[in-house]
Amino acid sequence: MSALLTRPRSGRPAGTARPLPRLRPARAGRQHHGGRLAYAILIVAAVISAFPFYWTIVAATRSNAELAASPPALLPGDNLAHNFRQVLEQADIGKALLNSLIVSGSVTVGTVLCSTLAGFAFAKLRFRGRNALLALTVGTMMIPPQLGVIPLFMLIAELHWVNQLQSVILPGLVSAFGVFFMRQYLAQSLPDELIEAGRVDGASTARIFWSIVVPIARPGMAVLGMLTFMASWNDFFWPIIALTSQEPTVQVALRQLGGGYVHDQSVIMAGTLLGTVPVLVVFGFLGRQIVGGIMQGAVKG
Repeated sequence: MSALLTRPRSGRPAGTARPLPRLRPARAGRQHHGGRLAYAILIVAAVISAFPFYWTIVAATRSNAELAASPPALLPGDNLAHNFRQVLEQADIGKALLNSLIVSGSVTVGTVLCSTLAGFAFAKLRFRGRNALLALTVGTMMIPPQLGVIPLFMLIAELHWVNQLQSVILPGLVSAFGVFFMRQYLAQSLPDELIEAGRVDGASTARIFWSIVVPIARPGMAVLGMLTFMASWNDFFWPIIALTSQEPTVQVALRQLGGGYVHDQSVIMAGTLLGTVPVLVVFGFLGRQIVGGIMQGAVKG
């Protein structure tokens, strides 16, 4: 009778723990869908973000009188070819685009290469004064760039670089933000075991950098390259000081458009549209790497 009382109803021996329920594994690649509110917010945000570019297209295809009408036109017109001809007549926009491509491309390549090298050194190499030097590099970001304009202009004047492209290229080849950005990226994405394996195989520091560090840092380099290209392409303050209308960049050339008693906004917008196309091309070229870098930083494996 006592045996019957102590025996569990499930038929398991006394003292046996109940097994935990088996959980179904998550399906790989499972997609999560947001609700209607999330999609509505995303659509509104996309429309607000794209409207300035759409308005640039509309204004570039209209005349100045049509833009001044009330209410203004919201659909593209047929005046784009005329506005483009006005842009070419009022400013050497072709030379300005070429100069901006040279300046922005050189600054982007130099910044990405130097920042990746310095970021790798600060993140993974051990040397005396590393933390102090990194703190000094980051501290330069707190200094307003306007404070260095006068000594920088005096320097390029001594070198006879005024109105030459190297006066705009060389000051932007190194970026404290780029160094800090790549240092943080490599500190999280580059395992120490890979570097140690390269050392065991007899690879030098330069070989490790080109064969191991660069492939891993490619998404971060793409993000930094896009940000650097946009900043250099849109820079107006220093190029307007160091360059003239004879060797302009796009932003300096746009300053010459639409002059007169009444500014022709349609011509200015047409020039702005021409100056925006290369940025869109670069973004389309680096977009996949940028998205890959964002996803790599958001997903932990």
